[in-house]
Amino acid sequence: MSVARQWQSDSDSSVVALSSASGERPADQLLGEELRRHRESRGYTLGAAARAIRGSTSKMSRLERGESPAKPRDVYDLAVFYGLSRQDLALLEQLLAHAANSEWYERFADVTPSFLKRLIRMEGRAAMITIFENQVIPGLLQTERYAEALIRMMEANPVSLAEIARIVALRMGRQMILDQDLPRITVVLDETVLERRRGTADVMREQMEHLLAAAEKPKVNVRIISKDAVSPPMAITYLQFPDGVPGDLAYLENIEGATYATKQRSLDNYRKVLTDARDNAMSLDGSIEAIRRAAEHWAERAVLER
Repeated sequence: MSVARQWQSDSDSSVVALSSASGERPADQLLGEELRRHRESRGYTLGAAARAIRGSTSKMSRLERGESPAKPRDVYDLAVFYGLSRQDLALLEQLLAHAANSEWYERFADVTPSFLKRLIRMEGRAAMITIFENQVIPGLLQTERYAEALIRMMEANPVSLAEIARIVALRMGRQMILDQDLPRITVVLDETVLERRRGTADVMREQMEHLLAAAEKPKVNVRIISKDAVSPPMAITYLQFPDGVPGDLAYLENIEGATYATKQRSLDNYRKVLTDARDNAMSLDGSIEAIRRAAEHWAERAVLER
């Protein structure tokens, strides 16, 4: 079973909100109690749980009592070991962040390069984000299984289930901004992105259906550029900020890192490239129809692959 399937969202469940103060029960104690509850409900001993985090029974006992600060890696290893749902994981993530008094993405420090941390931080402050992509669905609109397929494809060395799960969780966490009023998001995709397989046909079907749902949201504008039309040769993310926040920002990522453009001349060039791409794209109705055709194509392929 894939990590994404193990941590599939439960649409009928609510996210538990935590206040900034927890009275007589600090976040590390609450976290420990949650971990103990999951262990006991599944019938695991302290020793079995300790082996999952490569530690001793006494270390696991201290973790459950809230006497030792929890390491994100240990919590995610236990989440995989216990087979937790996305809702259960979300609560553990909130407790981790609350205990550390940090930004949510700092929980993923060991799997997040510094250049990406900066982008995530700036995404949350932007008023408008414009993205052109010619290789993959942008991270803000990826499904869990599509993200997992990309991670497996890009990693040269074997990656543990826990590490894959953490990278996927980071990508899903970035999508919290989709539920906020700002930023507004425009995504321009080369048509070949819809055709390029990432994972199984069913992964692609699910991703196309997710993209179709996103395209119908008021704050998200998804446009498709025909593969026969002129389009930029590289992926670009352009962030514009509210009045009073100085400077726009362009972000160009590659396999080894990323480049940030802040000089006005470069920003003017990237803004023109994105404007031309948007002008060359299909209409909204045409774009939605192209995504719908892709979803139908991958659904048919998925049936054949069963």
